[in-house]
Amino acid sequence: MKFKSAKIKDLLIVVPLAHEDDRGFFMETFRANLLAENGINYQFVQDNHSGSKKNILRGLHYQIKNPQGKLVRAIRGQIFDVAVDLRRSSNTFGKWVSIILSEENKKIFWIPPGFAHGYYVLSDWAEIVYKATEYYAPEYDRSLLWNDPDLGIDWPIPLGTEPFLSQKDRNARRLKEAEVYD
Repeated sequence: MKFKSAKIKDLLIVVPLAHEDDRGFFMETFRANLLAENGINYQFVQDNHSGSKKNILRGLHYQIKNPQGKLVRAIRGQIFDVAVDLRRSSNTFGKWVSIILSEENKKIFWIPPGFAHGYYVLSDWAEIVYKATEYYAPEYDRSLLWNDPDLGIDWPIPLGTEPFLSQKDRNARRLKEAEVYD
């Protein structure tokens, strides 16, 4: 595995080494000792798997208590994945980083606790899997408005198209109104 820094401290891009031949490929997607050596020293307690159609936008989600760190990867299709820093004490508070995750590039995005996370589906169908450092706690679940002008996320949504959102995401809060971390 290779570990690359993102533009915001603590976010990492993990590039697994895929061994490919005529039969297909093999790669390690989780190895605790290598993750720990590169600053991802957490116990993962939950695995999640999500499938979505093209033009679905999920997020930006976070838990205000029991914040989740996430190791995210696309196992089918392609997504535009985003992390927003919600740590008020951080010099990158309110800033975001994006990455294309796909079954082809096999990249994994490490999003530590303290960030909101969301993604937009670019392919006809996409599936993501992610490991979480805390259990899902619906009472602490929050949503940050995906198109908040104060964030200025440059989503790759075709002109004249509106993404498909859940009711929760349509009712999300802007950063200036949202609960954030210290």
